[in-house]
Amino acid sequence: MEKVKRVKTRVWIVDNIVDKQQVYQQIREAAEWLRAGEVVAFPTETVYGLGADAANTAAVEKIFEAKGRPSDNPLIVHVASRAQAEAVATPLPPVAETLMERFWPGPLTLVLPKRAGAVSERVTAGLPTVAVRMPDHPLALALIEASGLALAAPSANRSGRPSPTTAAHVLADLNGRIAGVIDGGPTGIGVESTVLDCSGDVPVILRPGGVTKEMLSEVIGHVAEAAGGGDEQEAPKAPGMKYTHYAPKAPLWIVAGPPAFLQQLVDESRAEGKTVGVLTTEENKDRYAADVVLPCGTRRELTTVAHRLYDTLRRFDETNVDLIYSEAFPEEGLGAAIMNRLRKAAGGRVISG
Repeated sequence: MEKVKRVKTRVWIVDNIVDKQQVYQQIREAAEWLRAGEVVAFPTETVYGLGADAANTAAVEKIFEAKGRPSDNPLIVHVASRAQAEAVATPLPPVAETLMERFWPGPLTLVLPKRAGAVSERVTAGLPTVAVRMPDHPLALALIEASGLALAAPSANRSGRPSPTTAAHVLADLNGRIAGVIDGGPTGIGVESTVLDCSGDVPVILRPGGVTKEMLSEVIGHVAEAAGGGDEQEAPKAPGMKYTHYAPKAPLWIVAGPPAFLQQLVDESRAEGKTVGVLTTEENKDRYAADVVLPCGTRRELTTVAHRLYDTLRRFDETNVDLIYSEAFPEEGLGAAIMNRLRKAAGGRVISG
């Protein structure tokens, strides 16, 4: 039976506070907890992260304990300056420097050669590389600066669950398991950062995200993609590559086909006595007769789908559905990140018709 020390989780509510001094007083308090070796959840432009001092092995262990995270899954180190990045990674490949200039701060994580002894071996899972990013969120940057620490920070959810895009999502998974959470309101992009391996001759996308392959190619030319998302690797170089992630409680299937085919699957499942949910878009929500139909943004603007994806998956957990059918999305641009997360949530289950 899993044993995790229960703690009282502090919530610093800074959303909608106008007085900047009041905001930064709470940020400084949270930073003190980080320096004391505690873990604190905080908002970024992608999802909420669960931060700890990347150089403190005991603090990093608390992340794994709170999340129930596999020990061979590396963590992303969040920094607030180029100097912090150079303190944990060296040497910086020229391509990485170019990408930092163009996309930092922002949703791009770079896998780089690690500087010996700069971060805990638990952060890198013993690999010779370290994943680093600079978040584009004022509260995240303020927290890193106030703490003076590079922060190891995976998404602030129980391992395997949909990532959190609000403080309420964090508390639903981790209340009593972490020291505190900074409530900065909903996050923006809604899916995690792109992870790009810059440690070899050719940059390789290990996880698609907010910075698309097309955007990267415009800046640095040819970019490769990890075959199969890296699922079979014994030692994944980045989070989100090896295990089932983002899953709602009910089994999820992706349906690659027209709405009529998806409706046929719904009808067959309901005829078997099952309660069925459908994850769709605003354009198609009235085309389905199911027990629960939840739209997740619009096909015209995939940024809205990315923004609402995890929240929609969590909303299904508030229903009594036995299974969920999800529409598929185009794989270009941000659609690649959306489909990557859906395939992980579905455990690779896709029905074509």
